[in-house]
Amino acid sequence: MDGEAAVDALERVQLFAGLDRATLERLASGLRTRRFRRNEVLFHQGDPGDSLFIVMSGAVKILLPSEEGDEAILATVRPGAFFGELALLDGAPRSATAVALEPTVTLVLPREGFRLLIDTEPATRDALLAALAGELRRLTDHVEELHFLDMTGRMAARLLRLAHGSGIPGSDGTIQLDGPYTQGDLAAMIGATRQSVNKLLGQFVDDGLIRVDRDAIVILDVPGLERTTRR
Repeated sequence: MDGEAAVDALERVQLFAGLDRATLERLASGLRTRRFRRNEVLFHQGDPGDSLFIVMSGAVKILLPSEEGDEAILATVRPGAFFGELALLDGAPRSATAVALEPTVTLVLPREGFRLLIDTEPATRDALLAALAGELRRLTDHVEELHFLDMTGRMAARLLRLAHGSGIPGSDGTIQLDGPYTQGDLAAMIGATRQSVNKLLGQFVDDGLIRVDRDAIVILDVPGLERTTRR
């Protein structure tokens, strides 16, 4: 990615929204572009944390792997968002694994550039704190869902979160989820098995809540899904 394109891309990232063009140009000069194939690992849990990743295109899932080969998906990161900041703040190893959900392009900011930015740019520091607070609130909601909702409620709540977070609204009131989510991905998001997710999706289709296309899930009845979370 050339310098001008990198600056244009950074302007769309909320973390850098308070920076002027000249500062963004200096920041862009220290960035590297990295491209990843679908299912390629960006970093593993336990790796040294030496850089911040900014998603330019594609999508990345942040997950916790188990020794048995299962995974728990914590978040899905899409263009304009960033990840990998925790290890840069506390110096500890990576707390999770990052895997490309589809062909993905990222900009990579090394630790030194990130720390300098946080030390010298109050607007970026404030944006980082706001992002961390938002992430903490999201994880709190996730724990609440896992603890208090049954599997049907968790599935409905997760579909709603995906729809509201990055869904593509249709003119008829439907919302298409942004990106192909496999049954394995959804199972890893709600702490279920693929078989359970397959059954729940079929149930939601029968109830007229969703439509499952070849490579996408479409939410047909948002209020109906919301009621399902409160059963």
